[in-house]
Amino acid sequence: MSLAFLLTTLVVVATPGTGVVYTLAAGLARGPRASVLAAFACTLGIVPHMLATVTGVAALLHTSTTAFQVLKYAGVAYLLYMAWATLRDREAITVAAGPDTPVPARRVIVRGVLINLLNPKLTIFFFAFLPQFVNPGEANALPLMLLLGAVFMLATFVVFAVYGVLAASVRSHVVSRPRVMTWLRRSFAGSFLALGAKLALTSR
Repeated sequence: MSLAFLLTTLVVVATPGTGVVYTLAAGLARGPRASVLAAFACTLGIVPHMLATVTGVAALLHTSTTAFQVLKYAGVAYLLYMAWATLRDREAITVAAGPDTPVPARRVIVRGVLINLLNPKLTIFFFAFLPQFVNPGEANALPLMLLLGAVFMLATFVVFAVYGVLAASVRSHVVSRPRVMTWLRRSFAGSFLALGAKLALTSR
């Protein structure tokens, strides 16, 4: 476990992306519990990518244009759906304004998992990132890759949860202002659209 790996991991995790946007939206719309659930869901969405890297599936995505394009456009379609859902989900934000309003945990988790699951760039990132910190000739190369992946996931959860809880801390000042909520809803929808467009335009 090198300092270079930890620093690189923190930089990558802290850089705003689909997971950060989703966690912030959950914190502002539904409070701290939902933001932590969203962070946990986004972290769970990393597991298949890490396992794909370890088992060599990332190599298939890297070499097969068809496989990569199918997964990529599935991710684009889901991000467009998230943009649409964010724009129309006015009732959820209004209902969640009360502090005792229960959070639909299942929906928060499913959406968060899908956001990261349908991102082929994450698999390619693991494929290019983890091997840099593992000696191929090392006897414990596989356990080490799993350990590094677990550390990356832990960092993701902690950073995303901090983002979400901070957003939830100003929620009471935001939810009471309909114009601000409308602006935020449009901003988050625009962010999902932009991230979807970015994914659509990226290559392997």
